[in-house]
Amino acid sequence: MSTPRNGIIAGGNWIVDAVKIIDVWPQQDTLANIFSTAKGSGGSPFNMLVDLALLGAKFPLAGSGLVGDDDNGRWILDFCKKHGIDCTHLQKTADALTSFTDVMTVKDTGRRTFFHARGANALLDASHFDFSTTNARIFHLGYLLLLDKLDAHSATHGTVAAEVLARAQEAGLKTSVDCVSEDSDRFPKVVTPALKHVDYCIMNEFEAGRCTGRRVRKNEKIDPIQLRGAMQLLIEAGVRERVVVHYPEGGCALGRDGTWHEHPSLKLPPGYVKGAAGAGDAFGAGVLLGWHEGVSVPDQLRYGVCAAAANLSAETCTDGMRPLDDCLALAKRFSFRA
Repeated sequence: MSTPRNGIIAGGNWIVDAVKIIDVWPQQDTLANIFSTAKGSGGSPFNMLVDLALLGAKFPLAGSGLVGDDDNGRWILDFCKKHGIDCTHLQKTADALTSFTDVMTVKDTGRRTFFHARGANALLDASHFDFSTTNARIFHLGYLLLLDKLDAHSATHGTVAAEVLARAQEAGLKTSVDCVSEDSDRFPKVVTPALKHVDYCIMNEFEAGRCTGRRVRKNEKIDPIQLRGAMQLLIEAGVRERVVVHYPEGGCALGRDGTWHEHPSLKLPPGYVKGAAGAGDAFGAGVLLGWHEGVSVPDQLRYGVCAAAANLSAETCTDGMRPLDDCLALAKRFSFRA
């Protein structure tokens, strides 16, 4: 009799973030003042696994990917060890530095701009993934569009990432993906092939629009018809179970069976938001926690929006995260949007 699958293994971008809080976003050739700096986790798997640990996940957490054989790579491994994340599948390379990002966050708005060095993540390939030795229930991969070799063409699956996801499903894992908010027309070519091998597709409204050609946000407001239409197109592209989209106003989910759920975000007071870096990953971590534990879809979305709200209270991607009950208590403290 086989052992029931348990836990989440997450692979993809492993990044060290250097977060800098600035007074304004400057025009070309002008100056902005840096108020403070902080070092933190970056990249979908790194952020989400740390978030899951801080949320209090009672199942195994493991990372998969590639870091450089350098100080930042060792910092990542130590940070994971501190949070109980298994790094057996997180490999080192001497061929590139560990990926890093300078995150410029405007103090008054929390808006951020990223200056990214791909580093070792650009070398991550299908050969670095081995699902034969994991008993995890879910494999999460992110960020599509920011993984050079995984975004590359595959003659059998469309992209190498799609091939990796297919292998994970063949090994008995459920799969989820996230992508990066790249301002390009590459989404249909890179993201769409992967969707045939995805159970949960988690992305923001900008990414959903770019994947499907829908203009989801108009005049700074969500267009609900275009949003649901975009999510339906993602389902039709092959997502097996559910598409989940998050945005500042909240989050929503569309199942392959047509079931629809939405949940508003929290009404946060002025001065609460210290930085928006990692808010999407925090939302995703809340959703994955709920999915793994078998809670209802509305509760998955509630976990997601409350985890995102906790995240917004700190400058780095994960320093604002707290146990799930504390995140949910924020709803009583601030209440949800109408």
